Amino acid sequence: MLIVHVSDCYAPRTGGIESQVGDLAARQVAAGHEVHVLTATLGVGGERGGVVDLEDGVHVHRLGARIPFDLPVNPVGPRLMRSAFDDLRPDVVHVHAGVLSPFAYDGARTALDAGLPTAITWHCMLDGVVGTLRTLVQRTRWQRTPAALSAVSHAAAARVQDVFGTEVSVMPNGIDLDLWAPTTLPEGRGRPGERGPLRLVSTMRLAPRKRAVPLIELVGQAARRLPPDRLRLTVIGSGPAQARVRSAVAGQGLQHVVDLRGRLTRPQVRAAYAEADVFLAPAELEAFGIAALEARTAGLAIVARRGTGIAEFVEDGIDGLLVSDDAEMTEAVVQLARDGRLLDGMLAHNSVVRPRFGWEDVLAAAEAEYGRARDLARV
Repeated sequence: MLIVHVSDCYAPRTGGIESQVGDLAARQVAAGHEVHVLTATLGVGGERGGVVDLEDGVHVHRLGARIPFDLPVNPVGPRLMRSAFDDLRPDVVHVHAGVLSPFAYDGARTALDAGLPTAITWHCMLDGVVGTLRTLVQRTRWQRTPAALSAVSHAAAARVQDVFGTEVSVMPNGIDLDLWAPTTLPEGRGRPGERGPLRLVSTMRLAPRKRAVPLIELVGQAARRLPPDRLRLTVIGSGPAQARVRSAVAGQGLQHVVDLRGRLTRPQVRAAYAEADVFLAPAELEAFGIAALEARTAGLAIVARRGTGIAEFVEDGIDGLLVSDDAEMTEAVVQLARDGRLLDGMLAHNSVVRPRFGWEDVLAAAEAEYGRARDLARV
């Protein structure tokens, strides 16, 4: 099968969509498909305007333009994508969308105009824009679009269904479960207070939407309710809010508690998880939570917000704790620092019970969506 993915963002940019689309494309190549990616992201050397890179067997078409602030858009993107579709004649076009994805939406329109089987997956939560998007859909041809619509979790799919009023499937993200599986049993970590402090970790892009500053603040509140040296927090990631995060650490007096590690490689992240007990996910609009899934697979207990995609693989009280707000997340941290038996049970469970969403599951879900797209294109 010849598969074309369309995504505003792609490597060398880093982030959830970029990593997931790249991994999915590489896995599909390994399964025997011919895979192309159309993206508005420039290459490492600024490649653009149709340059094609070959990365992990994936043909990456750099269709971006030099835009201020390196925004992944191109005013002539539709023309370039139309030419690419004419040349490639794909069996299916898989569009990866966020709340603001002008390049991806241009790709969807162009593919549908060409009569190509089209699947669209939303990697975001549409909270706050559902009403506006519903009105736009009802007033345009999108109300009758013959595309297979999906989202990365049931929570995200519910918002998309509210917009389109039609069937929306779940097309989850995936990880290599073997790669992230723990290499040591939880007994070797020791119980907080016996061998050392409760070791917290959070991996995220340091941007306001991920809520790194509120994370620092709630950990500070928890630390003040516990004896000295009972908490340690490692924050992995970089981004535009990095200076604000550093200021929050200083303002909370947490220099001895918080370690800002910056961006790490996957092996370095796995090593950090091997030394941690609990993964904190403070984002309110987490459509899936790939970093949380990696941490859960590595055996960590997860503390995350209710109503997000993380609930796909975290059952409250079993895999971790689901909370409603920052105050409850503070309570959860304090509870896990004080209740070694509760934490031990979660760590033991998560070290031996694997979550779903290995690549076999994801590839099967993708095949099902492509089949739906082909059926809809025939109607």
